[in-house]
Amino acid sequence: MADDETPSQTQESSTAREFSANGTSMSTTDVEAKLDKGNIEEAESSLRERLPLNSESASCNPKTATFRNEHLNPNSSSVSSSNYSSSHENNCANLDSQSQQAARLVLEGVYLKVKSLQKLGKFAEAAQDCTNILDAVGRIFPQGIPDAQVESKLQEMISKAVELLPELLKQAGKYQEAMAAYRRVLLNPWNLDNDCCGRIQKAFAVFLLHSGLEAGPPSLGAQADGAYVPKNNLEEAIPLLLVLMRKIHHGDIQWDPSVLDHLMYALSLCSQTPVLSNQLEELKPGVFHRTERWNLLALCCSGVGQNKAAMNLLRKSLHINERPNDLTALLLAAKICSEDSQLAAEGVGYAQRAVDNAKRVDEHLNVGLRMLGLCLGKQAKVSSSDFERSRLQNEALKSLDSALSFEQDNPDIIFELGAHYAEQRNLNAALRFAKKYIDITGGSVMKGWRLLALILSAQQRFAEAEVVTDAALDETGKWEQGPLLRLKAKLKVSQSRPMEAIETYCYLLALVQAQRKSSGPMKIDSQVEDDKVKEFEVWYGLAALYSSLSHWKDVEVCVKKAREMKQYSAELVHTEGFMHQERGEIQEALASYINASLLDPFYVPSKVRIGALLSKLGSNSLPVARTLLSDALRIEPTNRKAWYHLGMVHKDDGRLADAIDFLQAASMLEESDPVENFRSIL
Repeated sequence: MADDETPSQTQESSTAREFSANGTSMSTTDVEAKLDKGNIEEAESSLRERLPLNSESASCNPKTATFRNEHLNPNSSSVSSSNYSSSHENNCANLDSQSQQAARLVLEGVYLKVKSLQKLGKFAEAAQDCTNILDAVGRIFPQGIPDAQVESKLQEMISKAVELLPELLKQAGKYQEAMAAYRRVLLNPWNLDNDCCGRIQKAFAVFLLHSGLEAGPPSLGAQADGAYVPKNNLEEAIPLLLVLMRKIHHGDIQWDPSVLDHLMYALSLCSQTPVLSNQLEELKPGVFHRTERWNLLALCCSGVGQNKAAMNLLRKSLHINERPNDLTALLLAAKICSEDSQLAAEGVGYAQRAVDNAKRVDEHLNVGLRMLGLCLGKQAKVSSSDFERSRLQNEALKSLDSALSFEQDNPDIIFELGAHYAEQRNLNAALRFAKKYIDITGGSVMKGWRLLALILSAQQRFAEAEVVTDAALDETGKWEQGPLLRLKAKLKVSQSRPMEAIETYCYLLALVQAQRKSSGPMKIDSQVEDDKVKEFEVWYGLAALYSSLSHWKDVEVCVKKAREMKQYSAELVHTEGFMHQERGEIQEALASYINASLLDPFYVPSKVRIGALLSKLGSNSLPVARTLLSDALRIEPTNRKAWYHLGMVHKDDGRLADAIDFLQAASMLEESDPVENFRSIL
């Protein structure tokens, strides 16, 4: 021993690590020294010159490479072929510490080269070398990486390579290969910790949602028997995000708000907001402020039509002791109220508060004005006086015009202005806005075509309305054609072509039934109910058409079919009443009309029929008839039949001047009566 050499240095020298591959051996000391000094290129050059590394290197195959420590175990100079073949776990997974360090040094050298290539922008080369690392690790641990038997630094390097590979492929523009890489690293047992696995799962889900590339199902070789096989990007991304949320709930990974954001986006695309509400309810207290949780839950409820539950949550959120001036919550509450006449007055309050707050923060003022206009318009429909109704309608139009001044090409506001003008029978203004809406949207939105066709039908231009409807059908997908086909059938009836109308209804019925049977795996209960409503409307339309033709047997069949879809319906009971009336069964007809009004107090046709029948029973019934007809006009001021029968009641009561006014109103409305109520498009 030299005088200046300590025993520890001698021991370190005697345990020098070596690596051999393809029959060539080298000490790892010089490579380790270069890496410690940061000389990446020199270290990589040494590896290439002395041990050419490719995807076959650094494996446990005794024919290609061997990790050993000769001086620590002088009785065994290498891992023998017979020992390797006897047990993967004993000879590959159970590498001793020194052998794992040698493997780590070589693989880490390649990993550092990969990072250097990435910084130089050579992403394809970096991805290939990173793939080589994972291939080598797969050969070292063919049965997976055992947690208790792997050196921490080796595991750390493997985890980094696993996480880096898909990113390199994306940077290289190899998106399909990146998809395959994500699936590979998530399906294979790399012994990743929760944080690393979570980052990869999140990155893959984001890539699936926002890459614009359809991944397609995994290869058959990657599909386990009985395992869930996603059919598209959405079906693959959502389970990944749900797994991440489950890890968050269990405390396995830290709270990441972006995971919930991506999940909200994904679930909203497929109308699965109830799933999102379940995730929100499972979050631990403190993650969200309670008002934020209420607002998100309200948004989920409104997304599936549970407006009552949504409003209960928003009322709590907007309470004076919570956040009464939260602009987002105010706008959402106003929007929900704008869809229900009974909540319209409450919605006006929310919308006005939203406008006041929007003026202070200088944002979303146009949205607040739009919601205010919609709520005022809905409130006008339940106003108790003509004066109040007219005032509210004018204020609604004023608010919508103000909203349009902020965004002159906003298609939603343009459409709503057109619909409001149409309801007030200002058909020229309505026609102008309907055409503008179609121009701005490029004819890609069905409701614009419907509005235009209804306006033309109100102008008694039925042939042109049918041409517009046919054009809309050409621009609309098959599953969305239902409302247009129903409109087309009614246009044919208006042109005295009932048999063609029946053919159109039959085609529509076949379409609706086919759509219901082809429901996908992610269909929820509310969507199933929507399908039932659509089929009910077709059967009811057929029943009404057969009633006008006095085909009573066909009417009974259609009513029976419709009742299977919707057992309690004012429309069906009213149709039965009409059958009784046409057969001369007046008492039975009156009973049916009354039952229909009890089922739906706002169902105008039954009120009109009751008033008309009572007016023929003698002078004693005229006050009741007048009250019912006036109530019908309060609900639907443009109902021409209500105006006509009210005029006849006044005539029979001797009030000729009033009778003339009412009959003139009925005549004017008949000249501008659309084949469907304009309210059907709002």
